[in-house]
Amino acid sequence: MERMAGKKPGFQQVMQVISGLGMIGCVVLVIAGWKAGLFTSAEKMSGFVSGFGKAGILVFIAFQAVQVVVPVLPGNLGCLAGVMMYGAGWGFVYNYIGICLGSMAAFGIAKMYGRPLIDRLFSEKLIAKYEHWTGEGSPFARLFAIAIFLPVAPDDFLCYLAGTTSMSWKRFIIIILLGKPAALALYSLGLVTVWQQIVRLIGG
Repeated sequence: MERMAGKKPGFQQVMQVISGLGMIGCVVLVIAGWKAGLFTSAEKMSGFVSGFGKAGILVFIAFQAVQVVVPVLPGNLGCLAGVMMYGAGWGFVYNYIGICLGSMAAFGIAKMYGRPLIDRLFSEKLIAKYEHWTGEGSPFARLFAIAIFLPVAPDDFLCYLAGTTSMSWKRFIIIILLGKPAALALYSLGLVTVWQQIVRLIGG
């Protein structure tokens, strides 16, 4: 007699459940964010997050995760808000945590819903540009790792695309955790420079 009833859920099943719950949370946060104007102004986002006191860090991380899962949101605003509120150092850390969590959620959601979801969320032009990466014999994992390392790749789309391939959770998480810091550091450095110039112009 097979002991299927007592079988413990594997890591993949647990991550799928977490991704499903994360998707529900993202919908709630997006609705609240749009009503508060958080996705159109870094200042409004900063003011909103600051209103939560110490818990604002968790709220900020959550919004950074959401901007990966919902690709229509301008993620650069979140990164700029992080620099404004927490400085270059801690801003980088909180951006990193949020974006990594969002990347994992996007991967898990794509694992659950497959290619039809990609077709609904992204343009045909963007899909056509990277679709050949998933072809038979193509070194998708290597190409994905290189793209994640670079600060100019469409990371949100690539995370969803990775979820439609046979890439394992373990490999995906390793690539995200190791590849994101360099790209995010370069991107944050640029934001810090721009923000400092803006402050100087206002103050001077």
